[in-house]
Amino acid sequence: MMRFKIFCTLFLSCFIINNAISQEVKTITYFQNDTIKLDLDLYLPQKKTNQKIPLILFAFGGGFSGGDRTSGKEFCKLLAQNGYAAASISYTLYMKDKNFSCDGILTEKIKAIQIGVSDMWQATSYLIKNADNYNIDASKVFISGISAGAEIGFQASYWDYKLMNLYENNLPDNFKYAGFMGGSGAIMDLNLITEKNCIPMLLAHGSADGTVPYGTAAHHTCPTNSSGWLMLFGSYSVYNYASQFNKWIELITFCGGGHEFSGYLFEKEPHYVLEFLKEVLAGNKFQNHIVKPSSKAEKSKYMFCN
Repeated sequence: MMRFKIFCTLFLSCFIINNAISQEVKTITYFQNDTIKLDLDLYLPQKKTNQKIPLILFAFGGGFSGGDRTSGKEFCKLLAQNGYAAASISYTLYMKDKNFSCDGILTEKIKAIQIGVSDMWQATSYLIKNADNYNIDASKVFISGISAGAEIGFQASYWDYKLMNLYENNLPDNFKYAGFMGGSGAIMDLNLITEKNCIPMLLAHGSADGTVPYGTAAHHTCPTNSSGWLMLFGSYSVYNYASQFNKWIELITFCGGGHEFSGYLFEKEPHYVLEFLKEVLAGNKFQNHIVKPSSKAEKSKYMFCN
């Protein structure tokens, strides 16, 4: 069974700094057509190795209407410093100047997610096709995201890209991500997750999140007669459902916390991410479990919140 060690913030900072590998950053246009141009920032370890390295893609949050890829800068730098390739992507902000809340239009909300997912698949495809140029191991591609970015990550992991991709279906046959790391995300249909396609997941969520549900509830806790009513299955529901497939899932619960914890896993507790990547890549067998964050400032329980 995998056990996460508890580090104090000061020790973790020193560990990361002392073991850091300097990184280089490349800004790349990964997709362009007559109407859009999408870039990503690729962070690579400056110290080269003969062994190909895993890749982690990151999607920022912002309700599909705001935010930008630079918010993933520190997270991606950390990954590169620890020997990984990391790409923070731009994606289409379809809901900019539109209503993504309860009185919005349901079909528009779903379209925003589908476009973002299609953009993520395009970024994935680009980097796989150019894997040799960046010394990337195309068989070890992870996906991650915060809030809207985590919703992209969930759907990108479990939607059928041959059916749902709005652009060219150019991912390798039978492709699937090596793992998913999501902060305060949700999936639209639990049945998308099967024993065959279930991948290792590291999830973090506030138990009282009123924007993206921790369990099963409507997006923004909208009443059922709302024009923008959308049922979502959050991290806790995914954890309970997917655990049946005997695939490892780690859920970090911020007891009583809201949507403000969406970025906490990537910004405040990155040792969970580093440990997750290490254990998945090592092929270790895991026991599904819920844990509390190591920060003494955040009071959490292992499963149930009072």
